[in-house]
Amino acid sequence: MNRIRHFIIINLLLVLYVSNPLFAQRLWMENNDQYYEFSDRGIETVNPKNGARTIFLSHELLIPQGTKTALKVENFSISKNKELILIYTNSAKVWRENTRGDYWVYNKQSNQLKQLGKQFPSAQLMFAKFSPQNDKVAYVNKADHNIYVEDLTNGAISAVTTDGTDRMINGTFDWVYEEEFGCKDGFRWSPDGQSIAYWKLDARSIRNFLMINNTDSLYSFTIPVEYPKVGQSPSACSIWTYELASKNSHHINIPGDPAQHYIPRMEWCLDSKQLIFQQLNRKQNESKIYTASIATHKAQAIHRETSDSWIDIKARWNNNDPSGWDWIQDGKAFIWVSEKDGWRKIYQIDLKGNEKLITKADYDIITLDFLDPKGETIYFTASPTNATQKYLYSISTKGGSPKRLTPASFEGTCDYDISKDGKTAVFNFSNRAELKYDAVVSLPSHQTLVDFETTRQKKASDGIAEFFKIKTVEGIELDGWMVKPLDFDPSKKYPVVFMVYGEPASQTVLDNFGAGYNSLYKGNMAHDGYIYISLDNRGTPAPKGNLWRKSIYRKIGQLNIRDQALAAQEILKWSFVDSSRIAVWGWSGGGSSTLNLLGQYPQIYKTGIAIAAVANQLLYDNVYQERYMGLPQENLTDFENGSPLKYAKNIKGNLLYIHGTGDDNVHYQNAEVLIDELIKNNVQFQLMSYPNRSHAISEGQGTNEHLKTLFTNYLKLHCPPGGR
Repeated sequence: MNRIRHFIIINLLLVLYVSNPLFAQRLWMENNDQYYEFSDRGIETVNPKNGARTIFLSHELLIPQGTKTALKVENFSISKNKELILIYTNSAKVWRENTRGDYWVYNKQSNQLKQLGKQFPSAQLMFAKFSPQNDKVAYVNKADHNIYVEDLTNGAISAVTTDGTDRMINGTFDWVYEEEFGCKDGFRWSPDGQSIAYWKLDARSIRNFLMINNTDSLYSFTIPVEYPKVGQSPSACSIWTYELASKNSHHINIPGDPAQHYIPRMEWCLDSKQLIFQQLNRKQNESKIYTASIATHKAQAIHRETSDSWIDIKARWNNNDPSGWDWIQDGKAFIWVSEKDGWRKIYQIDLKGNEKLITKADYDIITLDFLDPKGETIYFTASPTNATQKYLYSISTKGGSPKRLTPASFEGTCDYDISKDGKTAVFNFSNRAELKYDAVVSLPSHQTLVDFETTRQKKASDGIAEFFKIKTVEGIELDGWMVKPLDFDPSKKYPVVFMVYGEPASQTVLDNFGAGYNSLYKGNMAHDGYIYISLDNRGTPAPKGNLWRKSIYRKIGQLNIRDQALAAQEILKWSFVDSSRIAVWGWSGGGSSTLNLLGQYPQIYKTGIAIAAVANQLLYDNVYQERYMGLPQENLTDFENGSPLKYAKNIKGNLLYIHGTGDDNVHYQNAEVLIDELIKNNVQFQLMSYPNRSHAISEGQGTNEHLKTLFTNYLKLHCPPGGR
């Protein structure tokens, strides 16, 4: 249930964006305010200040010898000397993302295009990276889970590891590390290019969960997914180094049981003599930062932090990417983020562990957007007075008062893609009513150099969300958005449809262009006469402080459900709300919340559509559920009391349950245990199983149209639209 990749509801809200250039790859040049971008003409250099484009590598040069078709470039990187271009193509999924494929190198000096790892099966190479000297490329072969180095001068390939199997994983990660920590690329070149550091995961003790395919052959077959359930130990994780000259590997000696700890971050120190990494204990409420000498192979703790709930890692404020180490003072110190004093703040830590607070103001940073060590400036986003919005701030690495850079005229969600020199940014803006993207601004002045390339405005006939706050009888104030019927008449009563998520993975109440949009509904909810509402309860990752976010610890399925229901009770007091037509729907964690709301508060919710829900928290993966709920060996009752399974017998209203049988994230097993419980208690419901569809229920011809039609028809039948 990773917040970026697997919160399906947010993905649905962002459907409006996906065809926009906002999502095109932009590779900023080093120490420059220009970038590379792939187009139909090939790889181009772009000057964002004047729009000038120059071909860096033409499309015609990407045609392999003996073929007539150019490579389909899906990603690329460029060596520091700008003479070699690494092309990623022919990709395929590993777990959630297309992280395996083929790699080619184009040499601008020799005008040669060569495929890397030709001896390996097609579309099996992962995370290829140039060495700092640009004479080698290292990559993982997914077929055997080993790391290899290929010499670009003579094509020789040497193995860094040789013990890789389907369960001994070198240089990449198992299912749960990718899903819940954002860890995918599992090896690093040393800055001097003489060594490689890498993760090794021993997943031999992790059991397979077997999904079954009944449709693609005469006889059914099983699909194994290595999946550690709640209460089961994770893969044993270790860190190793490999010296290219001696071809020797060394195990870093790290304190603690490797099967009871996680290592979600690891990088080289800038001197190439030490590694630095973060270790979390099994419950993820103790974080230690270690440095390790590659001469002695011993790790030394330099920093420790504990929490009475859990500790988030960098992926939570870095677009689900935990990689990179934010060095300052020429590698003598680094930037760190912690919410140990009640707010998510920025700190400086040196290599001896000495700590200094940089952002002293009592509000949360949302993301750490850019670090300019030369200019001694940190750019971050925050929104001190409105948890649904986001703005750019700057502060000196030495501390001081943060300065808001986003002009006050922009009220909503502001995103910045900042150049490597920190002087220029591509600026995108949206709120509930408008979307603007690809302006170019200078930093830190925020002077507009190029106005927005494209703007989109919602029409009143589209239905525009209005934001509100509502306080429960317990004094808890929740943010919400609401889209009213287009022909709204306050003297009439209208049905309410709640869209819910409610878990620590993501917010739904965000002031962006997706606010109030439901991509599963065929037509326009506002036009048809629905009030559409979403609320963010305690425990959602809103920038409201540590107490707000961590109050849900060991209370998923209880505290969040109570907040949602008590807020709904206040909404039912509105004179224009029809209490007999109250519906709720959600996906993934939102599906779980939907089931819990129907089961715990049947007097409020008359209709529910739950998609891909965790029916029993003990059936989900260990990293996510144990982070927020503890260990079932210690507090089993909390898991049981928060699971929809316990309350299924109480459901009185209309329930449509939807799940993909090929869901490797929230297994279809959850649907079957829920169905059993509903049958046992004679709770009538409707079921839609999508064969072999994943958590996103997006695969297969006609799936999206079928799901939308099903959703819309069920809602209209059991929660009819329109004022009465």
